[in-house]
Amino acid sequence: MKLKVAVIGAGPSGITALKNLVDQGIEAIAFDRNQNVGGNWIYTEEESHSSVFETTHIISSKTLSQYEDFTFDEFEDNVPDYPSHDTLRRYFQAYARKFNLYPSIRFGTMVKHCQYVNESSWEVTTEKDGIVSTENFTHLVVANGHHWKPRYPHYPGEFSGEFLHSHQFKKASPFEGKRVLVIGGGNSACDVAVETSRVSAKTSISWRRGYWIAPKFFFGKPSDVIAEGTKWLPVKVRSFFNEILLKSYWGDYKKYGLRPITLPFGSTHPTINDELMHKIRHGKVQPRMDIKRYEGKKVVFEDGKEEEYDTIIACTGYWLSHPFFDKEFIDYSKGPVPLYLKMFHPKITNLYFIGMFQPLGCIWPGAELQSKLMVRELTGEWKRPKDIEKLCEMEVKKPHYQQIDTPRHTITVDYHLFIKDLKKHLPKNYVSKNPRIVKELTSS
Repeated sequence: MKLKVAVIGAGPSGITALKNLVDQGIEAIAFDRNQNVGGNWIYTEEESHSSVFETTHIISSKTLSQYEDFTFDEFEDNVPDYPSHDTLRRYFQAYARKFNLYPSIRFGTMVKHCQYVNESSWEVTTEKDGIVSTENFTHLVVANGHHWKPRYPHYPGEFSGEFLHSHQFKKASPFEGKRVLVIGGGNSACDVAVETSRVSAKTSISWRRGYWIAPKFFFGKPSDVIAEGTKWLPVKVRSFFNEILLKSYWGDYKKYGLRPITLPFGSTHPTINDELMHKIRHGKVQPRMDIKRYEGKKVVFEDGKEEEYDTIIACTGYWLSHPFFDKEFIDYSKGPVPLYLKMFHPKITNLYFIGMFQPLGCIWPGAELQSKLMVRELTGEWKRPKDIEKLCEMEVKKPHYQQIDTPRHTITVDYHLFIKDLKKHLPKNYVSKNPRIVKELTSS
């Protein structure tokens, strides 16, 4: 059977999926709504596109945030420990150029629907410039990302001021002189609070639970590089030492006015931020408890404090969404995600998910390894386990971290364990740095 593979998305996960397919001479087409590769790392102020903020830098260090087939050192000299969004955009686009991926990508194209026909056929319906077309493929690769469909919080009452999701936040300047309330304690929330505090009349941040905050550097080195030195330890032991280290570093959260942490490290995603605590202690960001209700522009907090705000920015995460699938076919938005190695469906053999996991670290190094494993199966060099349905159930029942039961915590993996698990299925010479010449696709 001649293979023809559709890849949904040309972000960091989609381009490494495409690259590894092209490596083996497999016909593949990637579809992306943008006009270039890079996904969320293409900064734009358009609300229709979920992009990074104007000031965003990556929260994992370059050492643990690169493709092995094309490292940052091979990209350009003197890339900083934590590259900016623009450096990352240029890195992904350089990757696509180096491996001749552009001829295999259809930009400005929205995937509308994917219909599973049988184990060797998919019908993929796309739309470009208002023209809808359907094409057949033998395999489907889903790499559409999971940070694009906003999830909003719900509280009693009605807020009469400006209400935004971090999805809509692009830069701080529109909030100059405003009273801003940020909801959330994750990376986006802390970044938004820090950035708006530079220009706002007042910035507050509301937490419904205590969050583990980690600085970007320990002992002069990126914090994830320091953590890598303990990857040989069991997860519970590592988590214990992380708790001691962070408690020693920050001291008692009461000194900052933050609600205390009551859950073990790893129960929620840790937040990587150096500036939040600094801003709090300097009076630029004011910690608040969870919201009890809205009364016009007034917000009543659970501890009884009442304050008025002009703008609320909800940094409350995103839904895991695949709108091109019928909901009765696949819907991972709320429940568990039973996929072996976070990529293999228990029953549908010609479907792959690439990059649909949330590591305590960077996504695309794991996505690159997933892509290599996918291609090994397509070329017959690897066979999926016969007990794959059982293995899928085990990944749900025995995750790397026992996390709280929320939609955000259904696809979490430990970065180092996940990388190790994927490499078990790859040969020692899996790195492939030489580009393959491909003919430009003329079909539309």
